[in-house]
Amino acid sequence: MNTQSIQRWLGVLGVPPEVVSLGAEVDNAWCLMQGEDEAWEVFWREQGNRYDWARFTSEQVACHYLFGRLAWAQVARGAVGLLPGS
Repeated sequence: MNTQSIQRWLGVLGVPPEVVSLGAEVDNAWCLMQGEDEAWEVFWREQGNRYDWARFTSEQVACHYLFGRLAWAQVARGAVGLLPGS
């Protein structure tokens, strides 16, 4: 998974596209971007502040981290789960 494919995977889970910003800081969104020092950053931005900030040396690890956070949020709110009959 990378920044080219994460939006598609999140769409499969039902995560609205406006909840994620790739490459730019946007309020009221999870941001995934590469910093000036080549590290990858993931954080929630609200009112100009960063929350739940995490930093990674790998694009793939940063993408999997964000995917996991948002997948868990979808499970917790009941938007995704086991298929009927499972």
